[in-house]
Amino acid sequence: MLSIGNLTVDSSLVLAPMAGISDLPFRMISRSLGCRLAFTEMISANSLVRRNSTTLKMLSTNAEDRPLGVQILGGDPDMIKEALDILSGHAFDIIDLNCACPVHKVVSKGEGAGLLRQPAILQKLLEAAVSSTDLPVTVKIRSGWDTSSVNAAEIAIRAEDAGVKGVFIHGRTRMQGYRGQVDYTIIRKVKESLKIPVIASGDALSPHLIKKMFDETGCDGVALARGSLGNPWIFRNAAEYLKSGKVPFSLELQERVRTMKQHLDLLIAFHGEKSGVILFRKFFTWYTKGMAVKKLRLEAFHAATKDKMCRLIAELQTLPDDHGICSGPV
Repeated sequence: MLSIGNLTVDSSLVLAPMAGISDLPFRMISRSLGCRLAFTEMISANSLVRRNSTTLKMLSTNAEDRPLGVQILGGDPDMIKEALDILSGHAFDIIDLNCACPVHKVVSKGEGAGLLRQPAILQKLLEAAVSSTDLPVTVKIRSGWDTSSVNAAEIAIRAEDAGVKGVFIHGRTRMQGYRGQVDYTIIRKVKESLKIPVIASGDALSPHLIKKMFDETGCDGVALARGSLGNPWIFRNAAEYLKSGKVPFSLELQERVRTMKQHLDLLIAFHGEKSGVILFRKFFTWYTKGMAVKKLRLEAFHAATKDKMCRLIAELQTLPDDHGICSGPV
């Protein structure tokens, strides 16, 4: 169970925001397999204020897509306030400010992880956000800018002072990106410094690593990102592992194929056939990780119609046993 402000969720696992991935179809697939709390893709406050059509579509949701958080990226308090005014007309449950994105074009504007080098400005942004909404505000941070400036604990204390209701922390610096070791120690330090919930992320790639994150850091929740790509079952399996110490070590191919078809259908319904099929290409690769299907992946990369992609998915069921999914926890 996880409580953030006035929101209580009956799971400590969270689907993290992922650019170009965590759209409504992806969230619905994840929810069908145990995800409770999810976030939209990262939303640029500037793009939202300009009413960019692509950005507005990222806000799409439905009655089953609850509870739902929206993550905002920005570095200007007035822009953040204006963006939150627009969001007040939508049904969200949490507002999260991204202070963790490591991408150069983001940090060069003093946004995302660039704010880790400006703790006072980051605090003012959070104060602006908290004063502009009745929803609980959270913040996503990293351990620091680089190994010589690991300041997550200071940032987190400032965030709590600003009135945020939870801190999401990725246990790597901005300079690490997604490489190298996750720093469990700094996550634990942040947890011990705060009264509000701490949700940890970084290498939450399997039920075993998720449990390790809880055990090593004492965190209140774990945010799943890369671990859910092609593996939405991770929510169901991790919950079972945390409860009983047991997790399924195999996945029926029929269930994998059925989920792939469902995901493709949702993408096409939401984005249209052309865009939906193109978007599913990368998911085909992720869903078939551990399978000796190089030829099918290549064909999927060039598939342009629903019929073609469906045929490739169906063909997975005709492969001999030695082409199957490698054994191991999912």
